[in-house]
Amino acid sequence: MFEKLKTIKNQYEELLRRMEEPSTYSDPALYARCEREARELQPLVAAYEAYEKAGEALESAQMLVADPEFKDLAQEEIREARQVRERLEQEIRILLLPKDPNDDKNVIMEIRGGVGGEEGMLFAADLYRMYSMYAERKGWKVEIANLNETELGGIKEISFVIEGEGAWSRLKFEAGGHRVQRVPVTESGGRIHTSAATVAVLPQVEEVDFQLNPNDLKIDTYRSSGAGGQHVNKTESAIRITHLPTGTVVECQDERSQYKNKDRAMQILRAKLYEREQARQNAAVAAERKSQIGSGDRSERIRTYNFPQNRVTDHRLTGDIRNFNIDRIMNGDLDELIDALITMDQAAKLTESVM
Repeated sequence: MFEKLKTIKNQYEELLRRMEEPSTYSDPALYARCEREARELQPLVAAYEAYEKAGEALESAQMLVADPEFKDLAQEEIREARQVRERLEQEIRILLLPKDPNDDKNVIMEIRGGVGGEEGMLFAADLYRMYSMYAERKGWKVEIANLNETELGGIKEISFVIEGEGAWSRLKFEAGGHRVQRVPVTESGGRIHTSAATVAVLPQVEEVDFQLNPNDLKIDTYRSSGAGGQHVNKTESAIRITHLPTGTVVECQDERSQYKNKDRAMQILRAKLYEREQARQNAAVAAERKSQIGSGDRSERIRTYNFPQNRVTDHRLTGDIRNFNIDRIMNGDLDELIDALITMDQAAKLTESVM
């Protein structure tokens, strides 16, 4: 492992040297590529340099142990240096794990009201609000592609795009079934109901990543409509695209421009078909994995939002770290929960890497 780290450090230093050369600086594309590669290597190089520094501190302390005057101090420094090295070695092993190629991509999310009728659809609207507030916290941009609301403000289904650095790397863990337990606003007797919504999370892929054959597409136009069937506009700007070989259907009606709706619908369709192909290729591997974090299985219940008990429970986590304050979660404070899922995912991958 450490021979590999030395090689990576040399690569990083070479990239920094190249970025200072006039020939690189005068070529924006080359400079941007070198800068991106150096930025990706920097955390690993920093951890390796800190590990080396802790090793030097350990050696210095070990030399002082024989001196009675400094023995106690040296033993304390040895203990601290070893702890730092153990922590950094674990950090380095995580940084060396293969990177998800989609981590830098934007995200397409879909939320659908599930069991529970109107209450399930109101919960779907709450989930959209939660993700919108989280995106705002992270400085990400949210654009609705398609929205089908109910007259009471619920959401039958919604598709939206979240654009921003690290969007996929953090939101990919949200795919699955979300269950809510609370007293619905429509319930006069005060009884607690259980409802659900499903969330799908797709990486936004570009045309160069996944090609579509125009002959496989059936494109229809229609008038956009809102809650209760009232027309939002009088032009046929909404787009429905059907991928004939798979029967996959995508609709987009949020933009007033037919061209923009078509472009967005193509992006969503490309993402759906890309996910389908990735799932097919990874089926054998996924079947062997003990952890299904980020699998995108919509039938899997991943989380329960229990309002009477003021907690959110993520069923993929264990022990005390599986429960979170419901008010913070519903207001978009998701980092603690997502960090726990990332840590669990990394631990599973580390276990797999040594098997």
